Amino acid sequence: MLDTVTNRPDLPAEIARRRTFAIISHPDAGKTTLTEKFLLYGGAIQMAGQVRAKGEARRTRSDFMQMEKDRGISVSASAMSFDFANYRFNLVDTPGHSDFSEDTYRTLTAVDAAVMVIDGAKGGESQTQKLFEVCRLRDLPILTFCNKMDRESRDTFEIIDEIQQNLAIDVTPASWPIGVGRDFIGCYDMLRDRLELMDRADRNKVAESIAIEGLDDPKLAEHVPAHLLDKLLEEVEMARELLPALDPQSVLEGHMTPIWFGSAINSFGVKELMDGISTYGPEPQPQSAEPRQIAPDEKKVAGFVFKVQANMDPKHRDRVAFVRLASGHFKRGMKLTHVRTKKPMAVSNPVLFLASDRELAEEAWAGDIIGIPNHGQLRIGDTLTEGEALRVSGIPSFAPELLQGVRAGDPMKAKHLEKALMQFAEEGAAKVFKPSIGSGFIVGVVGQLQFEVLASRIEMEYGLPVRFEASQFTSARWVSGDKQAMDKFINTNKQHIAHDHDGDVVYLTRLQWDIDRVERDYPDLKLTATKEMMV
Repeated sequence: MLDTVTNRPDLPAEIARRRTFAIISHPDAGKTTLTEKFLLYGGAIQMAGQVRAKGEARRTRSDFMQMEKDRGISVSASAMSFDFANYRFNLVDTPGHSDFSEDTYRTLTAVDAAVMVIDGAKGGESQTQKLFEVCRLRDLPILTFCNKMDRESRDTFEIIDEIQQNLAIDVTPASWPIGVGRDFIGCYDMLRDRLELMDRADRNKVAESIAIEGLDDPKLAEHVPAHLLDKLLEEVEMARELLPALDPQSVLEGHMTPIWFGSAINSFGVKELMDGISTYGPEPQPQSAEPRQIAPDEKKVAGFVFKVQANMDPKHRDRVAFVRLASGHFKRGMKLTHVRTKKPMAVSNPVLFLASDRELAEEAWAGDIIGIPNHGQLRIGDTLTEGEALRVSGIPSFAPELLQGVRAGDPMKAKHLEKALMQFAEEGAAKVFKPSIGSGFIVGVVGQLQFEVLASRIEMEYGLPVRFEASQFTSARWVSGDKQAMDKFINTNKQHIAHDHDGDVVYLTRLQWDIDRVERDYPDLKLTATKEMMV
């Protein structure tokens, strides 16, 4: 068991065996496929699916929205729990598409580590870089998986070099690929001196593993063709001289990332990665909160909502709040205090997620992610405790980059539209602003694709066709300051003022010039592009 050098007491065994992590990557690097294989190895499903189903190939389990199934992309972060060896994995699969990055940023506040998936042919791409920066801000430990080695991919040193330069982190190889593309036959496991051979015939089969005594073992020549063996010996020798050795402490501090090579679709390299998460991944970590930190080994239960998913079951209009437990041992039926409203809440039917299946959670421990069905009481950023007024901090909300007006196809249904929009605002799927002048709403999102997703969800879940139309505004800023200055500002700039779903004042802007003018004319006011999820 790796223990960080701190004077923290050892965690109770049930908590210490938990590994809570997110999978992050650029779209198409193979993240959802990797998630599927995790479930396969964890014994959670019998046969892995493919993102785009062909005939018998099953649909993936982690994409449950209609749109995700149609387009083969992941739109919302989904959570899954399963056992692997002696560990309990809580895995959160995040959308790779940059239009949904806000959901991903918030998810990263609820995990203790991240697995970064990189495409062997493309290396680190723009979206990976953005997500990676968020991990750096939070000093999250990162484990890297270089996928698609069975396709034509780049030179191994080149991939490692690029990660080190772009992401400014030490990279240490945990395995080394043998051959690339068609010649790819497997990997040499550098941590345990084993040869891992890939079976191309059966994609759902665990790779064959051969223990060898170091690189001069004659057994190597029996399994690896001569031209590949020479290259392997030369590269591994170079790697051992040029690249740093694995330092578990440095991995936990987020300064070093071990990299595994493999092919998720062929189930290859996945098990080694999972062993790596068990061994080098962190156990549940303390959570930053006001007025004090929450330690995982505290007896009392505390947890926070990092995501709300509306209408997971369209028949019931339910909303599930995803709660990351920060401390304690939770039991079904417990009464917890909802800190924002100071009201007690009996949690009578919490659920554990296994992709689209859920089962009642009789108990859960710090580090676990449970779903609490509710009718809108819980919002992103809410903290639940056994009575103490703690408020988990650091869950961001970003100013939208695209703003559009929205109208219901049927003008008589304006009330329904308002209800639908408020649902999505609380879910964090979009920002909804109510301008002070005129009727109607302005919807703000991070990426264009979100408008399509919203329109299709409002139509499917509320039976309400809507259309989005261009707005004169291009950006929004939250305004704060003392009451007198605020009142004067609001009266002078009525046509630019709106309120968000929490009732906070928002200044809608057309040009950067608007923002500069306010900063010049109203020095006592503060305009911000992010706000903490208010509690």
